[in-house]
Amino acid sequence: MNYIKRPRWQLSEAEVTPEHIFMNRRNFLKKASALTIGTASYAYSASNTAANAEASIANPNQPSGKVLTHHLYPAQTNPVYASAGREITDEMVNSTYNNFYEFGSHKEISNRAQSLNTRPWTIKIEGLVEQEQTIAIDDLILKMGVEERIYRHRCVEAWSMTIPWSGFPLSKLVSLARPLSSAKYLEFKTFFDPKVAPGHRQSWYPWPYLEGVTIEEAQNDLGFMVTGAYGKDLKKQFGAPLRLALPWKYGFKSIKSIVSIRFTDKRPISFWQQLADKEYGFWANVNPAVDHPRWSQKTERILGSNERIPTLIYNGYGEEVADLYKNLQNERLFM
Repeated sequence: MNYIKRPRWQLSEAEVTPEHIFMNRRNFLKKASALTIGTASYAYSASNTAANAEASIANPNQPSGKVLTHHLYPAQTNPVYASAGREITDEMVNSTYNNFYEFGSHKEISNRAQSLNTRPWTIKIEGLVEQEQTIAIDDLILKMGVEERIYRHRCVEAWSMTIPWSGFPLSKLVSLARPLSSAKYLEFKTFFDPKVAPGHRQSWYPWPYLEGVTIEEAQNDLGFMVTGAYGKDLKKQFGAPLRLALPWKYGFKSIKSIVSIRFTDKRPISFWQQLADKEYGFWANVNPAVDHPRWSQKTERILGSNERIPTLIYNGYGEEVADLYKNLQNERLFM
């Protein structure tokens, strides 16, 4: 796998990572010293579990009944994304301040989210693909492999955080799906279960939560399917067992607890577009020069502190993604 060049703002890992996370990673790397050093070593090989994974994938309608992937964490860090130029947000802070409307419209939903049963869990890949398929989550993770990436996250509400996500590139899932040439978009859908998620009982919301990206965005190296964080399996309040991370877009685009991915030739109308299309558009790329109709986007509050810092266009990832939008002058790219 060829990694893109290091962003201009990127610092060394030791400069931005809290000591306890850094030391855990160092201990893990010592244990993995037999692995080949270099770019190729960061593409996870599941050779030791390949036989079991392939057997399960061959029978995709039989979901995994137990967690098979604990041993993959902490994952090796992709050197291109070994820092985000900012200090990693404390895990406790990040774990107790979450947007997950399925469990409430406030930020303190972490306890409620524990009612979500994430095993067994399957992902449907459907629509304009060579062959539709359903894959148990653990089989998908074993097939795709896991790496760690440290990403910035910018909420549309003008706060931000920095997280060590674990998972695999969205582009790898696109390759697995084998989309037809007519596929232009990916539509992501989350679970719907009113017995588990109290938000689903609120009929004024257009459940289930939907989001979409273009196939060009999905094939950009920054797009990431998240299965873990902070060196562990993904917590339920973060969107377990599978969520999206699009660090150059506002956070509401990074849909949580995904159950299906549909390849389509029609642009998806997302959850927040259906609610307020004048405030939340399809693209939602970060731009400090384009305010939300009800507040400024020029600065952001760093989660866990009172510090406000200037917001960067594309959340600082413009070098990697700006070319995706060079021929879309008539689109509302930043709302």
